[in-house]
Amino acid sequence: MEEKKNKSIKSLNELKNGEKGTIVSFNDKGNNELKRHLLGMGFVKGSEITFEKTAPLGDPIKLKLKGYSICIRKNEAENIKVQLVI
Repeated sequence: MEEKKNKSIKSLNELKNGEKGTIVSFNDKGNNELKRHLLGMGFVKGSEITFEKTAPLGDPIKLKLKGYSICIRKNEAENIKVQLVI
């Protein structure tokens, strides 16, 4: 059963259009400024997030978080792990 649970956890940049998830962890790779910036925008554990779309050239990505839309770079999104909401 644990194996099934891990399959539903992805990096935020791996989501497809329309997929929803709940933020479960954040890996800042030592970049405290980036972590503080993302936390300030609402990227906190337990928040529900929806992947809206990708820009025509693949970067940035558009997300819906806490009732507003936001764009972030894919390399920032890869640091955020989400559990898919089915």
